[in-house]
Amino acid sequence: MIDSQLRTSGVNSPFVIARMGAAPRENFVPAEARGYAYIDRAIPLGEGKWLAAPLVHGLMLQKADPGGDEAALLVDGGSGYLAELVRPLVGTLDVISPEDALKKSRARTKADLLIIDGAAEQLPETLLARLNDGARIISGTVEGSVTGLSHGRYSDKRAAMVRFAEIGVPRLPAFDAPKGWSF
Repeated sequence: MIDSQLRTSGVNSPFVIARMGAAPRENFVPAEARGYAYIDRAIPLGEGKWLAAPLVHGLMLQKADPGGDEAALLVDGGSGYLAELVRPLVGTLDVISPEDALKKSRARTKADLLIIDGAAEQLPETLLARLNDGARIISGTVEGSVTGLSHGRYSDKRAAMVRFAEIGVPRLPAFDAPKGWSF
């Protein structure tokens, strides 16, 4: 995985290679999927949850470049794997489900880094309200029916995002935009 998927795709940051080498992916998939836990595509976990491809997590972690004592918030796509990668790299890590991200937070502290483990059509206001002004955001995104990875900042109660990779990312249905009728 490290030599054939990450390094060949430009994921070479020593901290990413070290974390992905230390966290066995087979511990985050059902028993029947352990034999192909390192495949270069997403693995279904059941109940609409997925473990994204190794390259997706490697690119996200490299772009996030988490550091030291910052407070991070992770919206988990269902596997727990990305939380395992991030936890030792930040001061604090709060992990929530996509459904919890839609609810108003009671937390007193706000995050400096938001990582969303899945593709979102839109970022809910309830989630953005959990961020400090200037917080960094790394997320899978959906534009039309195409997924990819984006990074950005939260400032003045808005998120500005820029796509940095076209890659298949499992969708988070909880973050789909409301469907409406139009001409």
